[in-house]
Amino acid sequence: MDYFFIIAILVSISAVFGYINVRYLKLPNTIGLMLITILFTLGVFALSYYNSALLDAERYIITHIDFKEVLLDIMLSFLLFAGALHTNFAQLRVQRWPVFVFSTAGVLLSTFLVGFSMFYLLPLIGMEIKLIYCLLFGALISPTDPIAVLSILKQAGAPKKLETKIVGESLFNDGVGVVVFLTIYNVARFGSDKVEAMDIITLFSQEVFGGVFLGLVLGWVTYKLMKSIDDYDIEVIITLATVMGGTVLAHKFHLSAPLAMVTAGLVVGNDTVRNSAMSKITESYVDKFWELIDILLNTVLFVLIGMEMLVLSFELNYFIAGIIAVPVVLICRYLSLILPVKFFEKRLDFVPRTNLIMTWGGLRGGISIALALGLTQEMHRDLFLVITYIVVVFSILVQGLTVGHLVKKVTKNLDPVYLD
Repeated sequence: MDYFFIIAILVSISAVFGYINVRYLKLPNTIGLMLITILFTLGVFALSYYNSALLDAERYIITHIDFKEVLLDIMLSFLLFAGALHTNFAQLRVQRWPVFVFSTAGVLLSTFLVGFSMFYLLPLIGMEIKLIYCLLFGALISPTDPIAVLSILKQAGAPKKLETKIVGESLFNDGVGVVVFLTIYNVARFGSDKVEAMDIITLFSQEVFGGVFLGLVLGWVTYKLMKSIDDYDIEVIITLATVMGGTVLAHKFHLSAPLAMVTAGLVVGNDTVRNSAMSKITESYVDKFWELIDILLNTVLFVLIGMEMLVLSFELNYFIAGIIAVPVVLICRYLSLILPVKFFEKRLDFVPRTNLIMTWGGLRGGISIALALGLTQEMHRDLFLVITYIVVVFSILVQGLTVGHLVKKVTKNLDPVYLD
């Protein structure tokens, strides 16, 4: 009953806050929901001096939810499959190499740039943190969030080439980022002398390539099943089974569930499969079903992110460190993209100032917070959780509200060749 009660409360809060945003604030849903939830929580804090009932209720919800498990093991698979299902496959195929490099080499480079920067900057405010723990922070903050940025880019009318790079990178770097985090986490937990280089290569290969292979198999099986029947009800259920069963298989065999779901979603969603396996009514029902799942889970997720401020440790040094981390993360992302952008920009007609837009449009979200919650106290969990929360809030509220204007400004007088 507790779980049903918590889910009922979360969905009800999400509906109320979503209504307030659509009716009055008119912000993109992800931004509006998180802003309203943060303001609501701050109001609950103020009210608790007179009556703590609301604060106790909100704390009850947060303490009975394992945010890391709920997001990484359950919600993320649904969200990434839904995102991949509606990604422009033809454009992604054209942009596959830059997307691959951004989501692999870019994440690795960003991880080390952020880690080393924080290692040398934190002592300036009296905080001596081991390099391996700073690298853990670099790993958890480097993946960008496709959930938050997709609707914003569409509203801004971003060129398809640019939208595909940002969304495609975000879809894949979630899985890669989690694998990089787990690898460094194991080194931090067991010591570098007990984790050999071959173990790291094996883990990375198994998670990444195994996840992609599983996704291809799941997508192919789903395609074959849907092609052999014409019943939109059952075909929608087949796609749901693909995500749920595929996630269980990925966890069972220690493969990357996020990468498996992205790959499966791209296979099922591409035009060839749609045209040969789905009738028009099936395609409509599949799209509407996954759009609804996407919207519902997004709504609940960003309400939860806003409520997670209740688990923060309110120490001045932690907040100063978080403020320092905001420009550090942005600069390191910009630097990590320079070489790939320079290499590919002329070959694939990149939109001018692609690096700047990808840096500012690389929003952080729930994955970073979930990974930070998975740190141990020895790894300075409270410190890095506060830093992560500040970076995520800045990313969504400030970058999210302005990236659309940046895209419009940069693309205003572009040659039509860039707008396809």
